[in-house]
Amino acid sequence: MSRRGRILLKAAVWGACLFPVALLLYQFQTDGLGANPIDYVTRTLGRWTIRILLASLSMTPLRLLFGISWPMSLRRLLGLFAFFYVCLHFAVWIVVDHFFDWEEMLADIVKRPYITVGLLALTLLVPLAATSTARMVKRLGGANWRRLHRLVYVVGVLAVLHYLWLAKVGVNDPYVYAGVLAILLGIRLWDWARRAARKRGLRATPWKGIGTIARSHPAAGAERSSPILSETRPPVAHWPHHSSALSSHDSTNV
Repeated sequence: MSRRGRILLKAAVWGACLFPVALLLYQFQTDGLGANPIDYVTRTLGRWTIRILLASLSMTPLRLLFGISWPMSLRRLLGLFAFFYVCLHFAVWIVVDHFFDWEEMLADIVKRPYITVGLLALTLLVPLAATSTARMVKRLGGANWRRLHRLVYVVGVLAVLHYLWLAKVGVNDPYVYAGVLAILLGIRLWDWARRAARKRGLRATPWKGIGTIARSHPAAGAERSSPILSETRPPVAHWPHHSSALSSHDSTNV
């Protein structure tokens, strides 16, 4: 993809990710938030958090399945938008719903498991967002950075679990998100198993090569595969016989 194409694609992602916030602001201005506006806004922000998070997790599976690399340039942007939405989600819960009543919020965290796992997901997203810059990748090192950012899969599981426990009976959206997450994680596990099998095959390749040599050249294969056979030589007494014959032949010619 060209540079212009990447810019247009990122601009489209920015517009799509900011649209829900703009729509909420418009509904707020036009009194379109329903009978329970706090609950409506909280749930809307939470749903968009999960949607954008799943979108960010789908970038690598798209590359693995279809061999296209351009989605990888959107992974960090989508991850940061997911963090943005989850911060808005909890800000509404803290400021509007409880109005900084820390005792009541602490009681809710202890009493309601869906709030506990939701808060844990937010906590795990903080270091991921803080280390999303290229400078932090260099500072941590590529291997350490990748190891840290594997936490995003834990965050995905916690987010879906939060929604499953929160949703009312008859709401099917959480199960759809759980199914999408299971597919994405399954693709990653399949890729991990494939790479592990490939590494095992590469380790076994030299021994396969030796077996091929042994079949085509039995003597050479025996010498290479067995240190005992490689040290076996014809009897030493056999060599002087040839040398004496040659010397007598030479003396005759002279």
